[in-house]
Amino acid sequence: MARAGASFGRPTIELADILRRHGEAYLRDHAGHVGRTERRVMSAIMACRTAALGGHVEGCDDCGARRIAYNSCRNRHCPKCQGAARAKWLADRQAELLSVPYFHVVFTLPPPIAAIAFHNKAAVYAMLFKSAVEAMTALAANPRRLGAKIGGLAILHSWGQALTHHPHVHCVVPGGGLSLDGSRWVRGRGTFFLAVKPLSRLFRRLFLERLRATFDAKGLGFFGDLACLADPTAFAAHLAAAHRVDWIVYAKKPFGGPAQVLAYLGRYTHRVAIANSRILACDDDHVTFSWRDYRDGGAVKTMDLKPDEFIRRFLLHALPDGFHRIRHFGYLANGHRTEKLALCRSLLMKKVEPTKHGKKEPPTSAPEEGTNLAPPPCPECGGLMRVVADLPRGDPWLRSKTSPFWCDTS
Repeated sequence: MARAGASFGRPTIELADILRRHGEAYLRDHAGHVGRTERRVMSAIMACRTAALGGHVEGCDDCGARRIAYNSCRNRHCPKCQGAARAKWLADRQAELLSVPYFHVVFTLPPPIAAIAFHNKAAVYAMLFKSAVEAMTALAANPRRLGAKIGGLAILHSWGQALTHHPHVHCVVPGGGLSLDGSRWVRGRGTFFLAVKPLSRLFRRLFLERLRATFDAKGLGFFGDLACLADPTAFAAHLAAAHRVDWIVYAKKPFGGPAQVLAYLGRYTHRVAIANSRILACDDDHVTFSWRDYRDGGAVKTMDLKPDEFIRRFLLHALPDGFHRIRHFGYLANGHRTEKLALCRSLLMKKVEPTKHGKKEPPTSAPEEGTNLAPPPCPECGGLMRVVADLPRGDPWLRSKTSPFWCDTS
């Protein structure tokens, strides 16, 4: 059930609270259908910043107040653990930005193919990356298009605003590239990167070719309602139907400059399926969270789900172990990024663009949960807090203490 309207204050319910309250029942009711990866994700989020993971005691130099700071789980699906990874990643990317327009291109799998992806995440998500990159690279290299070797990065998201399975890749690409012989920089046409319709058709063809080859190599599994697709004739018919529909490729307007590129990346690179700030309430019967209805002009609404269904939807987006959801390609690929960036800059004859105040515009990014890495000041007097003791995992020390100790579980 969805409701429109309402303004939202800061939530007091976190994803970890929902899993602690309803996770055991979910695992019991879905025994045999929850994989090892999903169980580890649940366990990590529930233990995050609790005594289970240990931590340390901080003491104030001035007033002597004490508090507990627990360790983070660092799981990439945890809403509270992306801040540090995001900050380091953005710092590394800042030095790689070029003084050219950047474009945002999104490649989305249609629902019939997304259903196959859910049961074959590692294989099909990899196809999604490769097909999107190859489509852009091939089209850009065409002399009738851009006639250049491009580079960029791609970020996998598997969710929609309502936590449904909606696999798509966000690509951030400089508007131009190296000439095919590497002797000059080829500039794009202002606000235009590549034509969307031929890009969409090429993406569809490349992806379906890969999917067919993987099926022929017996590299796909089909379960439940999709079990019938194990039959070659049914699978061929499924692919033929997917080839007849338009695949959505969306190219947004270029970013205004490097600061906007970093701000965008900060919002997208380390995002998880749902942020704690979107969770509004939880009881025995429902979980309520906010979402944007883009079919209604992006209106913010609320949705109520049964706890069992909320947890099921969240776990839809658990990635296979070791799967990389952020990938560089082209001249920004990891193997030769430093060398190629130096070549790009020399060809661009990069100059710093001054702002209207005559200073270089600093990169900015939107704040995110857990990005404040510095310890907060003393809650009693504002003094400096220092670490005075370490707490091992599962230490019962806190449970035997009372005031003036203060437990920070935020």
